Amino acid sequence: MRFETLRQRVERTEARVQRCMDRAESSRTELRQMWKLGWTPPRIIIAGAVAGFLVGRAEPLSKVGGTRWLQLIGTASSMIASIRAAAASETAEDAAQTAAASETAEDAAQTAAAEAAVAGTEAQAAPTYGHAAAPGRVPTGTAPAPAEAATEISER
Repeated sequence: MRFETLRQRVERTEARVQRCMDRAESSRTELRQMWKLGWTPPRIIIAGAVAGFLVGRAEPLSKVGGTRWLQLIGTASSMIASIRAAAASETAEDAAQTAAASETAEDAAQTAAAEAAVAGTEAQAAPTYGHAAAPGRVPTGTAPAPAEAATEISER
């Protein structure tokens, strides 16, 4: 056989293997998707009930000693307790976030009220610069507004 003929044969075989691998991968992906879509909650419950029935038939209750029942009850109670604890921690976390948000809003409201009270007090106590104070003079105890301060500096 010629070298070129052998090389072409190898290339065709490699291409065929690649096509088979691609087809197998797509079939595996499709099977995984269909398997996940097929397990709906009712099917899971039915499968559990059937599996429990088959296990009960394979190992009758008369062979099961009291110790195994205690183990089963202990395992079930610890599982239920862990589920309840997880739910309680989640509820507590949500409550903490809500409380923190309300405290933040309450603090902001108190700060705004305090600032408004201070601003109201300053507005009542401070004279107007254009009328009450002599030109070029700032009354003692209060600072001029930025625009008035700039005007006063520029006039000097």
